Amino acid sequence: MSNDIILDFQNVTKKFPGVVALDDVSIQVRRGEIHGLCGENGAGKSTLMKILAGVYPYRSYEGKVIYEGQELKLEDRAIRQAIEDGIAIVYQELTLVPGMTVGENIFLGKEPVENGSINWNKLYSETREILNKYKLDVPPQAEVRTLGVGKMQMVEIAKALSENAKILILDEPTSALSKAEIDKLMEILETLKSHGVTCIYITHKLDEFFRITDSVTILRDGKAITTQPTADFNQESLVRNMVGREMKERFPKGNRQPGEVIFKVENLQAVDPNEPSRKVLSGVNFELKRGEILGIAGLMGSGRTELVTTIFGEYGKITEGQIILNGEKLRITSARDAMQAGISLVPEDRKGQGLVLIQSILRNISLAHLNQFSAFFRIDQDAELAAATQQGKNLSIKTSSLQAQVDSLSGGNQQKVVIAKWLLAKPKILIMDDPTRGIDVGAKYEIYKLMNELAEEGVSIIMISSDLEEVLGMSDRIVVMHAGHSNGTLNIAEATQEKIMALATGIA
Repeated sequence: MSNDIILDFQNVTKKFPGVVALDDVSIQVRRGEIHGLCGENGAGKSTLMKILAGVYPYRSYEGKVIYEGQELKLEDRAIRQAIEDGIAIVYQELTLVPGMTVGENIFLGKEPVENGSINWNKLYSETREILNKYKLDVPPQAEVRTLGVGKMQMVEIAKALSENAKILILDEPTSALSKAEIDKLMEILETLKSHGVTCIYITHKLDEFFRITDSVTILRDGKAITTQPTADFNQESLVRNMVGREMKERFPKGNRQPGEVIFKVENLQAVDPNEPSRKVLSGVNFELKRGEILGIAGLMGSGRTELVTTIFGEYGKITEGQIILNGEKLRITSARDAMQAGISLVPEDRKGQGLVLIQSILRNISLAHLNQFSAFFRIDQDAELAAATQQGKNLSIKTSSLQAQVDSLSGGNQQKVVIAKWLLAKPKILIMDDPTRGIDVGAKYEIYKLMNELAEEGVSIIMISSDLEEVLGMSDRIVVMHAGHSNGTLNIAEATQEKIMALATGIA
């Protein structure tokens, strides 16, 4: 193996019951490079990285992993051993303890101890050294709960680097970051590269590959399709290799014909129920037509999610204004009220709010609607299975069985399960909060097609998205939020990114 190859996967195959997750995968990663790992959900990216990080130990897979010229054999203490060998992973879901300080989190489980007690001065001075070395702008003694998501991501990276990591794996590191935070992360990665750290970078945001990576490996259906310098790709060729087919348009053109106005929000104002002095909505107005896709845009903190969760009865306490459906004023104080009115919500956080990860796919689809299958104090399991099976087929959920645990699915298929659950209610209004966050281009396209089909059938859709191209590509009209209120509504024919940002920042 060449001296500049730090990592060499040789014919790696990993099988689960009924599924071949990795099929004879061979990839080489050069020392000190930023290596992109690209592919649809379920392509095998996370499985490969879990092998490298020791989540799946040696002997649970076929083939070899050569690390620094030696075969990597992670066994009994697999995860700890990987860390000690200089392999660190930062997962998409943060793993910090909110009530502890930055320093305590970074040194959790390896605190410097002298004479039987923790040497706090040493802990914080070493924390400061790590943060300064990699230009991470985070106060060592700040409680993690007081930090924004971007700063938390920096703490996760610092925690990984505190073990003198030689390889840092970043799995969807920017999924919850603002543009400024993403820019800062890119600076940090360049700093790590200058210090000789090798990074493996996983993301569904294709522009980030071209911005930061030196080379890219594409996985598809568990196979390594190609590894090439990033400069050899363009966005079209990257997508074509990922999905195995041409995708001539990112946003499929539906045949929507929005009808009459069926839903109105008038001067909606609401406060945080846990902190009534804090107003979260300060005058929101919009109308929704039958069979329309209404986009809601705005910067982080503008009140987008607060708006839809308040409409769904699960967040803000309404102090003024009204919600009207088909000419009738609604009084929604809980999700049950919203569901009975014909409103469903696909939440922003699918794992935290949309799924019960230890339950089966079947149970997740049917859970919110068991009353549909109950009679004489029992569940009609045949009817439940039939309904869930039909939803699985309608949404093309890729699984060997509906009895499989939902956390065994890829992110895109988990999102389809959340959508299937809420479609089982046959809603009049479907609210989708960042419905394609963290999923690949192929799965996004399927969800876009489904949205078109639902709208064509007369379902009205409210879609929040942080991706302005998605808002412009899928909406009939766009409501722009700023500082808790609706700052304007744009027809799609007149909407541009510039106009949306002018309204979102309060300039217009």
